[in-house]
Amino acid sequence: MIEAFALGAISSASLIAAVFFLRFWRDARDVVFLAFAAFFGIEAIERTLLIFLPHPNEGSPAFYVVRLMALLFILTAILRKNFGRR
Repeated sequence: MIEAFALGAISSASLIAAVFFLRFWRDARDVVFLAFAAFFGIEAIERTLLIFLPHPNEGSPAFYVVRLMALLFILTAILRKNFGRR
């Protein structure tokens, strides 16, 4: 029960962060803000899906691959902003 509550709180906090970064992206049109919004949106979806599993395990390789892809999206946006196209 407490695990579901904690996952729900983390999921809602991630969703709120995604909405804030979308707002910053809308104002500045900076791709880094969009990357962070996507990361937090993916995190919110991932945590929500964990709630519905019979035995939630964040250590599963599938969840790490999803997080890795989201973090690589942020890294790509940062590198693109600093060294490449805008």
